[in-house]
Amino acid sequence: MSTTILLSERTEPVKKLRAQGQIPAVVYSSRMDSEHVTVPEKEIRASLKRNPHAILQVTLPSNTNQPVIVHHVQKDSLTGQLLHIDFLQIDMQQNLDTSLAVHLTGEARGTKEGGILQIETNEVMIRCMPDKLPEHLTLDVSHLGIGEHLTVADLDIPKDVEVLSDPEIILVTILGIQKLDEAVESKAEQEDEAVASDV
Repeated sequence: MSTTILLSERTEPVKKLRAQGQIPAVVYSSRMDSEHVTVPEKEIRASLKRNPHAILQVTLPSNTNQPVIVHHVQKDSLTGQLLHIDFLQIDMQQNLDTSLAVHLTGEARGTKEGGILQIETNEVMIRCMPDKLPEHLTLDVSHLGIGEHLTVADLDIPKDVEVLSDPEIILVTILGIQKLDEAVESKAEQEDEAVASDV
């Protein structure tokens, strides 16, 4: 938790805050009332880019430091502008349930044979102590051939991490090349038959 972000009390209208480079946010906690704050857009963007699931150290308007994770990010669907952030305060002494990104490693054998790699799911739910939270989980696709897939059960899981997602959920599949030539020929034959019946 090397990153410390200063959260300020929300006192201005939302539109004015965003113009000042501040994003409206809420800090939720099971031990205290939620706090409506603002977070510097530049800092939170940099943090989300590094690791959207990282544990952050924040300073609340009351000058207390708390560990949090980003629980939800609201963005403008057209511009990508950050609109609102939900932070969730965590207890470093208790297990944390959160989603974690899956990073693929290696070049799939099936893609070398002309197949197409399709990602079905790129996040899984995990449980671990906050200080054991990895940046991501890895999945080696090197031996994946055309028509084959890998599931949650194939993930490389650190010993201190428990996966909560169904082990049978498919993460990645190698699709075969569709026989476009046959489809084109079939369509051409149907058109020829239609023309002949009109004559």
